[in-house]
Amino acid sequence: MASSSFTAIDEQKFKAFHWRAIVTTGLGVFCDGFDLSSIGIVLPLVLTSFGIAKIGGLQAAMLAGSALVGAALGALIFGLLGQNGRKRFYGLDVLLMGIMAIAQAFAPNLEWLIAIRFILGVGIGADYVLSPTIMAEHANRANRGKTIGLGFGVMWPLGAFAAGLLNLGLAGLGVSHDLQWRIVLAAGAVPAFAVLYLRRTMPETARFLARLANEPAQAVAVIRQISGQTVSHPAADNRPFGVVFAAHARLIFSAALLWLVFDIVIYSGILFGPSLIAKSLGLGPVEFTLLMSAIFSLPSALAYAFVGLDKFGRKPVQVWGFVAAAAMLVLFAVLKQNLAELPLLGLIVFGLYTVAINGPSMVSGAGILGVELSPTRIRTVGQSITVVGGRIGASISAFLFPLLFTAIGEVGVIGLLAGVALLGAILTKLLVPETAGMSLEALNDDDLPHIVPAVAQ
Repeated sequence: MASSSFTAIDEQKFKAFHWRAIVTTGLGVFCDGFDLSSIGIVLPLVLTSFGIAKIGGLQAAMLAGSALVGAALGALIFGLLGQNGRKRFYGLDVLLMGIMAIAQAFAPNLEWLIAIRFILGVGIGADYVLSPTIMAEHANRANRGKTIGLGFGVMWPLGAFAAGLLNLGLAGLGVSHDLQWRIVLAAGAVPAFAVLYLRRTMPETARFLARLANEPAQAVAVIRQISGQTVSHPAADNRPFGVVFAAHARLIFSAALLWLVFDIVIYSGILFGPSLIAKSLGLGPVEFTLLMSAIFSLPSALAYAFVGLDKFGRKPVQVWGFVAAAAMLVLFAVLKQNLAELPLLGLIVFGLYTVAINGPSMVSGAGILGVELSPTRIRTVGQSITVVGGRIGASISAFLFPLLFTAIGEVGVIGLLAGVALLGAILTKLLVPETAGMSLEALNDDDLPHIVPAVAQ
């Protein structure tokens, strides 16, 4: 492993600073999960409130896709902005999400709600870039997977879980349907504003200060704050952006492709699981989703974060997760005719599928590969490209798979998803290296002689 001034951060034990970083970055991701999930939960109430008996195909697509398109745009914008400072723009993302979350509560019609959620998506896309980048650049080498896994992979489904729980609570209190959906959508502002101060006080990353800002003295101060050690001035990376990007483009686009494949599988799975099993159990889609999260999704996500990602590695977790997910999908398709009569069996099979797909969710779906396989010189741009890959995959699921349900039937779609999951396993095996336990500099050749040391200040 290459030695550098950042070794003090890489070898530092996991401590209070890292927990603070997880909370500070993770609450924004919590907002992402809350905001993206809440609209599906309250959609029937929204339509009733606006006097819409049946939503048209174009309107449904725009409502479902507006935040996804906004997220892709936000990722690209803040991927470029992040090259000029991680902290400088950190806080703008949650500020935008908080303001737009509240604005949803005052939407006078569906068209306004679509427009507001597009802008909300810009903030979400920004957070998808900045949060994993800051987590990775502050993290130590041995626990980087745990840091991003907890801050992104766990906090996102936790936000979705909170949205469903709030909706159930308001319904149980007898809150009117019109007020209920407005409160649920606006509540996404609470964690966003709560974390705003913490984000503004989070130090700029030492890697950005040294490599891009050419502020070695400030970088040394941040390293001292995190590790308690005084190190030599880190080197600046003076290579042209295009040269560095060309050298790492294959791995960046490979990470984007893997996120795309994962999002196709995970978003499409939502379309058939709850609708088929929940009715057999006498549960609504929201209740079913909460049950699955509490029993299968959140516990397995925590297990992957605390043990799987750093002990076993990113590749094994993702490869075997995809393989096991494909096996459960095939089993689900084979048993489909009996699931209505044996709902508990359906719950177990879908639960095991959820546990399996959570493996790739904690790797590609948490944005780990984009930040680990991009050098500091181009990291936010590299991460933005992988985020766009994920949004393309989610859009394919949202727009294409409902049509496939009609064309080839439920069993056909489930079989197709199993094939996509196996493809994800093969691509993971072939396209990307293992990144667990390695410093970001060793992964990306950031300590080679072509990097000119910064002048001591």
